[in-house]
Amino acid sequence: MELNSNFTENSLLLSGVQLQEQLEQQKALASVIGRIRESLDLETIFQTTVIEVRQLLNANRVAVFQFDVEKDWDGEFVSEDVEPGWNSAMAVKVHDHCFGEQFAVHYQQGRVQAVADIYEAELSDCHVAILSQFQVRANLVVPLLREKELWGLLCIHQCSEARNWKESEIEFIRQIADHLTVAIQQAKHLYEVQLQAAQLAQAAQRDRVIDRLVDEIRLPLDIDTIFKTTTQEILKLLQADRVAIFRFNADWSGSFVAESFAEGWTPLVGVQNAIADTYLQQTQGGRYVNNETFTVNDIYQAGLKDCHVSLLEQFQAKAFATAPILQGNTLWGVIAAYQNSSPRQWQSYEVESLSKIGTQIGVVLRHHELLTKAQYQAEQQKTLTSVITRIRESLDLDIIFQTTVTEVRQMLQVDRVGIFRFDPQKDWEGEFIYEDVASSCTSARSEKVYDHCFSEHFAPLYAQGRVNAIADIYQEKFQACYVQILQRFQVRANMVAPLLKKGELWGLLCIHQCDAPRYWQSSEIEFASQIAEQLGVALRQDSYLKQFQMQAVQLAEATEREKAMERQELLATTVDKIRQSLDVETIFRTTTQAVRELLEVERVAIYRFNSDWSGKFVADSFKDGWKPVAQAQPIILETFEDTDEDDKLPRNETFVPIRQGETLWGLLVAYQNSQPRYWKDEEINLLAQVGVQLGIAIQQAELLEQTKRQTLELTQALQELKQTQTRLIQGEKMAGLGQLLAGVAHEINNPVSFIFGNLIHLNEYIKELLNVIKIYRQNDSLFPDIKKQIDKSDLNFIIEDLPKTLESMKIGTERISQIVLSLRNFSRTDEAELKPVDIHEGLDSTLLILGHRLKNNNERPAIEIVKEYGNIPLLECYPAQLNQVFMNLLSNSVDALEEKFKNIHYQHLESSTLCPKIPLNIWINTQFINNQILIRIADNGLGIPEEVRSHIFDPFFTTKSPGKGTGLGLSISYQIVVEKHHGHIKCSSKLGQGTEFLIEIPSGN
Repeated sequence: MELNSNFTENSLLLSGVQLQEQLEQQKALASVIGRIRESLDLETIFQTTVIEVRQLLNANRVAVFQFDVEKDWDGEFVSEDVEPGWNSAMAVKVHDHCFGEQFAVHYQQGRVQAVADIYEAELSDCHVAILSQFQVRANLVVPLLREKELWGLLCIHQCSEARNWKESEIEFIRQIADHLTVAIQQAKHLYEVQLQAAQLAQAAQRDRVIDRLVDEIRLPLDIDTIFKTTTQEILKLLQADRVAIFRFNADWSGSFVAESFAEGWTPLVGVQNAIADTYLQQTQGGRYVNNETFTVNDIYQAGLKDCHVSLLEQFQAKAFATAPILQGNTLWGVIAAYQNSSPRQWQSYEVESLSKIGTQIGVVLRHHELLTKAQYQAEQQKTLTSVITRIRESLDLDIIFQTTVTEVRQMLQVDRVGIFRFDPQKDWEGEFIYEDVASSCTSARSEKVYDHCFSEHFAPLYAQGRVNAIADIYQEKFQACYVQILQRFQVRANMVAPLLKKGELWGLLCIHQCDAPRYWQSSEIEFASQIAEQLGVALRQDSYLKQFQMQAVQLAEATEREKAMERQELLATTVDKIRQSLDVETIFRTTTQAVRELLEVERVAIYRFNSDWSGKFVADSFKDGWKPVAQAQPIILETFEDTDEDDKLPRNETFVPIRQGETLWGLLVAYQNSQPRYWKDEEINLLAQVGVQLGIAIQQAELLEQTKRQTLELTQALQELKQTQTRLIQGEKMAGLGQLLAGVAHEINNPVSFIFGNLIHLNEYIKELLNVIKIYRQNDSLFPDIKKQIDKSDLNFIIEDLPKTLESMKIGTERISQIVLSLRNFSRTDEAELKPVDIHEGLDSTLLILGHRLKNNNERPAIEIVKEYGNIPLLECYPAQLNQVFMNLLSNSVDALEEKFKNIHYQHLESSTLCPKIPLNIWINTQFINNQILIRIADNGLGIPEEVRSHIFDPFFTTKSPGKGTGLGLSISYQIVVEKHHGHIKCSSKLGQGTEFLIEIPSGN
């Protein structure tokens, strides 16, 4: 019993000791974990850990060993706690060549090594020697892993004697190692985050410098100024000895066009005419074509060819960095930074900055090219307008052609511009009839030209309006006959545009470059085509020239927006709300409410300045219990000084400016009414950023409103242009109709006049013949054969009918003469200016032309014309235009009467009833009252509804089916009466009764 009691007591004592040890271990482990969490400094964590572990395990040394990743398992102790009397292991380099073979794999798998006695553990001699160096007798080693890679070792050394390591001690150390692994991983992440933050800060600084430089080089339009500014700024940014811009020639040689260099170095610009780099010439730009940069830290160590090194030595360069300059997709040149004093290790961000600047220079060059091209096209359009204006100032072809060739040659800077005319009597033979030629070239005027190949190869294309542009007559595959003709006139480059007259090829507009080849630009070809088209109009001597529409080319220079820094989440939300609307009231309401919520203030208001710097609150947002200020009367803010001391004192309000561009528009004010408040810098900065965005939003809203107004104005202008264009076309058609009628009348009048004039003589001749026959008949017994023939021919009937036939012919020719006179009165092509005429003649001529529509036909009975002509004086007017008005009104009346008859007749057909007689009448009444000539044209048609009548004079308004009307007849009539003759035209109508048009024209017009 006593033995059992002692055993039980010993067991209990042992269990208590073990529990006490485990408790101490857990306390130490918790302490280590707490220290790890309290600090992210790895050195502090290691030092705390080795002290705690050594005290707990009562070991002679506890140390952290770290491997050198650059060497094969070399390393050193980076932290330790060692009992006095034993040597320190710190700062001692350790290399165990057996480590990789025996232990590395096991440690990477998390294996723990516990050695009770190094001399009894069968370790390798090299390993024992290393441990003996640190006085180690017993050794406990736990691996420290980072991302599954062996980072180091946690070593517990017993130096005084051998030691059997307990399982609890091994497990404790393993747990400590696990938490150290976590600390190592955290330290790595912290280092990476700090490194990324530093890199981002550096990148932001570089971006700010580059953005400022981009803004500076985009301000001027002068390329030399841009190059100078760029090289100076890059020289400062990179701290280099020279920054230069190199431009390529067509053969891939080149020259320096701009540079900036430090004091003591010789210039490169203007020293050499052309620099030839054989590599760039052979590869046509080399790597730069692919938008690649090229850096050399030391020209003597980079493996460059001798010729390349020699060229760089001429530039005094020992290191360089280059980036391409691409103008669109074309390699324009290179921007280069040179270090002349010594080699230099170029950093990636420096090369990136150089590349960004090269890109921006390419954008500026592209914009400059587009601007120059636009200016050239604008000059072309200006010249074209000038030529068209001169064409319209005269109808004399001599003046038109000579003016045109002079203007075109000056504009295009060519050697010869000529007008070639085909002889209509010969097969494609012709001559130059006008030209303007440089003094160095021979004249081609009056030279007869015949090209037997022309009709086969060129005539069909020119007849279709094709323009032929030849850059070099010797580089194209032309037949020998054509080349010989061009050589005759010293032509090297040729551009030819056809001159068409009524659809037929009349001649050619020829533009010659004699001294060298010339590659014609598309704008020049288009320019020549337009000139040829206008000359075609001049050939027809059209009195109604179509107004030329100028095309305005608007170039929007693409600008790089500044990279916005990351804003606070609440600020971004506020700005987004501001930008969701372009309505100023909505923007104000959204902004004030959002800012009040952001800053947690009692009121946010927007104050706007007037021109005299008084102002008023235009919007506010406030908490419940406060009154609005937006409807208050205009006020003037008291002047005060804003000092640094004021910022440190509590205030009830803070405000920031709202700028619209460079102009101070107003203030954004935040109020804390209940008590003073210490405004923080971030709150004021937040308010300032909102003020900037608010100014932009106000400017955008006003620009939107301005754009809407401009869009409306452009739409109205385009509509007016379309109307004018269509009116001109309609006028041209009517003018053509007048010319046709005049031509027909002229052609008919000649033979009729001949017949009518000869009828008088014919009547006298027939009377003489009848007298002779009468004498013959009195003596017919003397001539039996004649008597026999007279009896056979029924001479009595012929003698009786022949005078009647002559009288009928006379009446017929008189009727034809009347018709011809009416046609000439209607067309009046020779009366383009004001002239006194008889209005009744115009009305009668119009009725005569419409006579075929007034007669009865298979579809309706005849239309009766009732004339009520008054005694009116001659009217000074444009006769042909006024006749056009009569034609439009009478034609509409006929259409209305035909529609009326068709409707009534169709109704009776549907009801199967007999259709009564339907009177179809047109009344024409003229009066002279109060120096006004009144002309009424009325009909008894169906009438016009009021909603239609109010629009009948609008352009393009028509109630007719498609294809039967353009909607321009009454619009043009209104223009002729009101604008040309300063009169009035009115329409009155009643449904079912008819319509009446009243024309009033002043007699003193």
